Amino acid sequence: MSKLLFNEFEAVTSKQWKQKIQFDLKGADYNDALIWKTNEDINVKPFYHADEFENLPSISSTNATQWRICQTIFVADVKKSNNTALNAIKRGAESIKFLIPDESVSITQLIENIDTTTIPLYFELQFLSENYINQFPQILNNKHIYLNVDILGNLAKTGNWFSSLKEDHIKFETIVHQINTLSINISLYQNAGANMVQQLAYGLSHANEYLNHFESKITKEKKQTIKIVFYVSVGTNYFFELAKLKTLRFLWNTLALEYGFNAHCHIVVAPTRRNKTLYDYNTNMLRTTTECMSAILGGADTVCNLAYDAIYHKNNEFGARIARNQLLILKHESYFNKVNNPADGAYYIESIINQLADKALELFKNIEANGGFLNQLMTGTIQRKVKDNALKEQQQFDEGKEILLGSNKHPNANDKMKHELELYPFVKTNERKTLIEPIIEKRLAEKLEQERLKKED
Repeated sequence: MSKLLFNEFEAVTSKQWKQKIQFDLKGADYNDALIWKTNEDINVKPFYHADEFENLPSISSTNATQWRICQTIFVADVKKSNNTALNAIKRGAESIKFLIPDESVSITQLIENIDTTTIPLYFELQFLSENYINQFPQILNNKHIYLNVDILGNLAKTGNWFSSLKEDHIKFETIVHQINTLSINISLYQNAGANMVQQLAYGLSHANEYLNHFESKITKEKKQTIKIVFYVSVGTNYFFELAKLKTLRFLWNTLALEYGFNAHCHIVVAPTRRNKTLYDYNTNMLRTTTECMSAILGGADTVCNLAYDAIYHKNNEFGARIARNQLLILKHESYFNKVNNPADGAYYIESIINQLADKALELFKNIEANGGFLNQLMTGTIQRKVKDNALKEQQQFDEGKEILLGSNKHPNANDKMKHELELYPFVKTNERKTLIEPIIEKRLAEKLEQERLKKED
């Protein structure tokens, strides 16, 4: 069929569409009835049209079909963790993320029998040690090995340096030179209640601190070889989260080119904990499924799913298997690995990307004009802004405007969870001395759940 069907129809402009909608509203105000505003101060319209763009959206270079299924393993016992990793790979995991709590963990034993030439490995170190990195001599040059060492991320999360500002930066320089990887963990901001504009701006400013620091310490050639890794969390605002990841790539590309760094970034995504619930916990599987879909369509390189019972159960084979199978179904049964960049060209998504980018850049410039990310952390400005938005979200949840099914909407009164708790699912309030106020991760349903637990028999 050589004749295009749509050539038979006259084009309809966005103005004509709006006039038709206004007529059907029978006198109701178009803006009040159909346009709603997000916490990012972005207006969401009922329709989007090509004539709203000066230039039509272009096709991105992100290869969305290459995303990998990742399983996260906390290393409490090296041998057991190695067996867990091997079993996960056998059952469909395509990459592994190890959480390393201390220097007693032997990397050699941990990765025994794992083919590091085909299986990407992520190591998140919860400490800072130059000597420990020496365990990696045979695999450091492998393109599939990523070490997450983020001294600013640790300061923001714990309120303290590992040692001190000077000592941390000296060790950090040595480690980055050794591992050839620069990691920026921005998931903390999402899990603590920052909106998407804040997440993007703080992530960009967070990264800018490192780029500024290394500007004169790394050769031009070295800058192009360093792997840049962003660790990101996504929530259930499906299209916005998808757009957030695309915006992150665009913003990083813009910033990296200014410094001459590698403009490509590797994005590792996991579902947020902020909207996960203790009661009606199976609903968490629905949430993580849509969140993983946003991650994939947004161009994540690696997706680490969150088990439905992660907030109250210790790591267990069943929860891990279900989380892994969700991704396997998306990849092999829903064909999320068959279409490259399926979201490209969508007017709605492109509009969100443009607005997120503009607002994030504006906030980024404001942070830089006022001393930069580290300075604003030290003065408490970042923490205050995150808490302000978290409080707004909490109020929306408490008033029923932000809905979590099974918690503040359609709760099951027969749910009993008091005897299911293997982990403490709420914010811990251990008093300790900190250099700055830490950014605290907190779930929306915590207060409600604590009240329900008290009433259980």
